[in-house]
Amino acid sequence: METESSSSSSKFKLYEQLELLEFKDKYVIKSLEYPDQGFSIDRSDGNIQLLNDDTCSGSPCQTTTICGVVGTIRLLAGIYVLVITSRKEVGTYLGFPVYRVMSMKFLSCNEALKNSSYQEKKDEAHFMNLLKIVEATPGLYYSYETDITLNLQRRCKLAEGWMAKPTWKQADPRFVWNKNLLEELIEYKLDGFIIPLLQGSFGVAKLKLKDSLATITLVSRRCNRRLGTRMWRRGANFEGDTANFIETEQLLEFEDFRSSLLQIRGSIPLLWEQIVDLSYKPRLNIINHEETPKIVERHFSGLLQRYGEVVAVDLTDKHGDEGQLNAAYAAEMQKLPDVRYFSFDFHHNCGNSNFDNLDVLYDQILEEFEKQGYLLVDAEGNIIQEQKGVIRSNCIDCLDRTNVTQSYLAQKSLSLQLQRIGVLTPTECISMFNEEYLKFRALWAEHGDEISLEYAGTHALKGDLVRYGKQTVSGLIKDGMSAISRYYLNNFHDGVRQDALDLISGHYTVNRNNPSPFQLNGFESFSYLPMASALLIGGLTVTTISVHQVGRNAQQYLSSVVWAGVTAGVLAMVKANGRQFCSRPRLCGLR
Repeated sequence: METESSSSSSKFKLYEQLELLEFKDKYVIKSLEYPDQGFSIDRSDGNIQLLNDDTCSGSPCQTTTICGVVGTIRLLAGIYVLVITSRKEVGTYLGFPVYRVMSMKFLSCNEALKNSSYQEKKDEAHFMNLLKIVEATPGLYYSYETDITLNLQRRCKLAEGWMAKPTWKQADPRFVWNKNLLEELIEYKLDGFIIPLLQGSFGVAKLKLKDSLATITLVSRRCNRRLGTRMWRRGANFEGDTANFIETEQLLEFEDFRSSLLQIRGSIPLLWEQIVDLSYKPRLNIINHEETPKIVERHFSGLLQRYGEVVAVDLTDKHGDEGQLNAAYAAEMQKLPDVRYFSFDFHHNCGNSNFDNLDVLYDQILEEFEKQGYLLVDAEGNIIQEQKGVIRSNCIDCLDRTNVTQSYLAQKSLSLQLQRIGVLTPTECISMFNEEYLKFRALWAEHGDEISLEYAGTHALKGDLVRYGKQTVSGLIKDGMSAISRYYLNNFHDGVRQDALDLISGHYTVNRNNPSPFQLNGFESFSYLPMASALLIGGLTVTTISVHQVGRNAQQYLSSVVWAGVTAGVLAMVKANGRQFCSRPRLCGLR
C-alpha cells in the first residue's frame, strides 16, 4: 500500500494570501493569488455573494491582509464572520507547513441591531461578549496545503484521489474545531477559503542520534463533540462522547522512514459531574442512570471501530470520591469483554516524584502494548506494519497524571521504533542520549501545558515529572500557583467560557424563540468578582508567606499550599453559601 505522499501533485490547496476590503455596506474577502476568487458579505444582513464585476466598485474604507476565514455564526441581529488576522509558522507535518493562529476577530454584519428591542440589544451584547472570548481561543492550528486532523495511519489508508478533494471534505469531523462555523461557507461552495482548524497542540523536536538526525512531531487533536472547561464538562453524554477527548500522535521521521504512535485520553465515560461551589475540591457526583451501560458501550464501540483493540488505563485514586468513581468505572468495564481495563492508582504508586514507578504499570500492560505496536512506513511508501490498537488513559481531568503516563509510554515506543529502523541497537534506548532525551521530554511537557491551558486555563501540574523525571522545588511552587489559579478560574471565569464554547460549537443555538440568557441565570458577573479577587489575592499572599517560611522544604511547602486552598474553600463555603457567587453557564441547563 502506498501512502498519499506519492501523489502530491494532485493535492488540494487553500488560498493562503487573502485581502479584506471594508466598504460601508459590505465586506469583501478575496484571494491575492487568484483575484477573481472571493466573496462579499452584506453588513446589514450577512448575506453572502460570490465576486462579480460590480462587487469591488468604489473605494473601500479600509484594506487589510488576513490569513484565513474561520467561519460564520448567526446571532439575534445578524451574522458575524470570524477571520484569522495573524499566524505563526510552527513547523511542518509530513513536509507541509503548519501554522498557529495568533489572533482572530469577528466582523459584525448586524445593522438590524438598531431596530431591535431593549432586551434583544442586551442579549446581543451578551452574545458579542462571548464572541470576544472565542477570539482569544488558544491552541488552534492549520495548514494551507494539507489536512492535519487526520493521523498518518488513516491517511495511508485513504482511497486514491482522496487528497484532491477540498480540505474540509478530507478532514476528520471529530477534530475540526470550527465545524459548526463552516456551514454557510460550504453552502456557497467557497472550498478554497474553508480552513479546518485543529485545537490541541503541535510541536517539533530535532534529535541528533549517533550523527543521524531524527525529527519528532507531536500533534494532539481535541474532539469537538463535548467541548468544554474543566469543571463544566465532565464524563460522557448519552451518545458516549467524553469530555477532554484527545488523540495524540507522536510522529518519527528518520531519513525516508516514518513511524507513528497514537494514544488517546478522555474523561471517564460515565454520567458524572463536579459542580463548583467555592470549595477547593468540589464533590464528585455519579449520576445513576439506566442508560449508563449503553453509554459506556457506545463509547468503546466507537473506539474499537476506529482504533482497533483498546486498553483502558485508569489512573484515578482508589479512595475518597475518586475511589467511588474508580469503582463505578471498573464495574462497568467488567461488562465489556472486548476491552482490557487496568486500574493504576497513580498517586499511591508514584506520589509526587517516583516517576520510575510507572514501570509497574508498564509491566502490567506490556503484552498488550507491544501487540498493538506502531505504524511504520518504509522509504518506498509501503506500510511495513500497522498500529493494531490504542492505549486510552484517563485520570480525573485527563491532564496531569495522564500526560506523565502518555509521555512515558511514548518514550518506550520511540525506543522500539528507533531500534526497528536500525538507529539504536536492541540494548539502547532514547534515555541514554541525555541532551536529546531532554528535548524529547521538553516536547511532551510543552504539549501537556498547552492541553491544560485549553481545558483548565493553567499550565499542567506535575510538569517536572515529564520534563526531568522528578519533582523540583521550583516545580512545586509552579504547581501551587497553578492550583490556585485553577481554583479561581474554575469558580469565577469558566462558566462564561463554557457558554462561549457552547455557542460556537452549536450546543446552544441563538434564535428569538429561546429565552433570554438573563432569564436562565439571575446573577450578573459583577456579583462574584469582588469575592473572586479577594480569594485570589488571599491565596497568593498565603502562598508567598509559605514559600518564605519553608524555604527548600518541598514537602512542607506543598502542605502549606494545600491547606491554603482548603482554608480558602471552607471560608468561602461558610460565608457565602457557595454556589451563588460562582460563574455559572447561562446558556444550557443540561450539562
